[in-house]
Amino acid sequence: MIEPGQKLAIGSDHAGFDMKEDLKKMLIEMGYEVEDMGTYDKSSCDYPDFAAAVAHAVADKRVAAGVLVCSTGIGISIAANKIHGIRAALVHHVYEAEMTRRHNDANIICFGANITGPAIAREAVKTFLKTDFEGGRHQRRIDKMMALEN
Repeated sequence: MIEPGQKLAIGSDHAGFDMKEDLKKMLIEMGYEVEDMGTYDKSSCDYPDFAAAVAHAVADKRVAAGVLVCSTGIGISIAANKIHGIRAALVHHVYEAEMTRRHNDANIICFGANITGPAIAREAVKTFLKTDFEGGRHQRRIDKMMALEN
């Protein structure tokens, strides 16, 4: 569980800007400290820049977890997963947010603003933050997955 009061990183490209702003507002209202790593407007930009900024903050343990948004969520999640130690999960539903924490110990949740509506994204983030990693047999699988980085 990622408790209110902990620091989170959030980022998006221009296509995900509105959703990022909506999620940031909700997280602040929930009591999280949020570091906005951009973008800061709807000008065309490159999602790998923001994926890297959020992923490095998570990997370096400067924040407890991250949230990323682009148009489909695909590119930004792929880019985040290039950073050692990151398990960024693209989710479309609340159940996926729960299971990616429970079974994969994901540390970044990703959305496609053109795919997932804001209400579902808000509920998915809430679920992601309140769900604990189960460990057990899942830890063995995480260890194997993370060994692929080497």
